[in-house]
Amino acid sequence: MDYYRVGTLVNTHGIRGEVKVVAVTDFPEKRFAKGQQLTLFKDIDDTTGGLTVTITSSRAQKGLFFLTFAGFDNINDVEKYKGWTLKVTADKLQELPAGQYYYHQIVGLKVVTTTGETLGHIKEILAPGANDVWVVQREHGQADVLLPKIPQVIKTVDLATETVTVELMEGLID
Repeated sequence: MDYYRVGTLVNTHGIRGEVKVVAVTDFPEKRFAKGQQLTLFKDIDDTTGGLTVTITSSRAQKGLFFLTFAGFDNINDVEKYKGWTLKVTADKLQELPAGQYYYHQIVGLKVVTTTGETLGHIKEILAPGANDVWVVQREHGQADVLLPKIPQVIKTVDLATETVTVELMEGLID
């Protein structure tokens, strides 16, 4: 079963089992709503042996989410989960509008230019600010290419053929 990270449990809050969560999802209000199920994993790369929890209360404050889980009623129940990762299964992912993609759908795609030249494969996505930046790993030890996710550069994303077509602006490749 595939799991996708939606947050990190960073600390406890008070003595009644409330935890602080840093969200890494575009839908935190839905993802961390009362009644939602999440799976806790000790390590970010874990996909087996998780602990499924159900949210019994949720509130947002200062960029964090404060959650309580069913059956975890005091600080001693939740203390051991500090630093653990919160994930959801693929069937819990929200439907995205046309032209928007989850990171896991983009990483690994082949990148070609509008002239047909193969640049490489997307190895990671950075989120430095206004726009995401797609990092393309090139062949033969060439330096990575950083592509801003803007319409002038990213022309098409075809998940069926696992290909991204880009138009290189001057200065993107040295």
